[in-house]
Amino acid sequence: MARLEEKKIIGVGSPVMDLLAKVDDEFVSKHAGSKGGMELVEDMQIQTIVQNLQTEPAIAAGGSAANTIFALAKLEVAAAFLGKIGRDDTAKKYLDQFQKLKGDLSKFKYCDESATAKCLSLVTEDGQRTMRTCLGAAANMAVADIDVEDFKGYDHAHFEGYLLFNKDMAVSALKAAKQVGCSVSLDLGSFEVVKAAGGELSDILRDYVDIVFANEDEAEAFTGDPDLESALEDLGKLCDVAVVKLGAKGAMLLDETGKAVVGAGEAEVVVDTTGAGDYWAAGFLYGYLNGLPLKECGELGSLIGAEVVQHLGADLPSERWQNVLEQFKNRVLAE
Repeated sequence: MARLEEKKIIGVGSPVMDLLAKVDDEFVSKHAGSKGGMELVEDMQIQTIVQNLQTEPAIAAGGSAANTIFALAKLEVAAAFLGKIGRDDTAKKYLDQFQKLKGDLSKFKYCDESATAKCLSLVTEDGQRTMRTCLGAAANMAVADIDVEDFKGYDHAHFEGYLLFNKDMAVSALKAAKQVGCSVSLDLGSFEVVKAAGGELSDILRDYVDIVFANEDEAEAFTGDPDLESALEDLGKLCDVAVVKLGAKGAMLLDETGKAVVGAGEAEVVVDTTGAGDYWAAGFLYGYLNGLPLKECGELGSLIGAEVVQHLGADLPSERWQNVLEQFKNRVLAE
């Protein structure tokens, strides 16, 4: 029987406070413009939309890599986060949420000039999200903020692809993580990231990344070919582990032991897909840090990914967290 590993993980990305509200299509068209997708806006525009909501939006600490790290912290993995926040009320709330999970707050960087990043997510009855984001302090993360000391004592570092929009800073952080012996995972994040990184992405994956996560759009953008199995193989030539997430169809995975396919987890209802891919990565990394075989890592990803889409925002009710944690622990201990 296996035992739970005491591995430590640090996430690197943009700390974003999510503001979540259920609205109808009319509200979106009247106050946010076109439905769906994500647009960068100024903080004042977010405040104006919020003032027009009938109820206060729910708030949750988020961001792509942060969602993954928060989920792992709730699964009792020792976790830290490296990202830049402001010195405002939003930052205090963000840090408070992470501290309650016993997360290490010492790696956060601070910005005096800009507010903490926010993302207003307007969720309509069909589960579609219309996001308006102000990156604020997170966009000011720079090479000077990166220190090798930040990664010492951690076994694994998880990066979000959005960092590649600031390639020099991202590569500096990747180098620092590898320098101290961390294994590294990168979630590509969006097809825009892949296109913006261009040919340099292959070099970055080969030189610094052990595990790469891509969804269908990102995989196709990487190869220029809709054949996702071919994309998986191409990614697998650059990284020890390659994953192509297929949403409701599950995922394809590849490592030195070969290819594995996992189905999607069962969801009774889809309320909101916020954080689904980030949580999938958290489930996978939980299995990886505990030494599970490739397919079982993917199955844990599918399990928690199906859980989060049944609730508003990238979080679960406390009783569901307890249920997921028990399932995860039992899977490891049964190995």
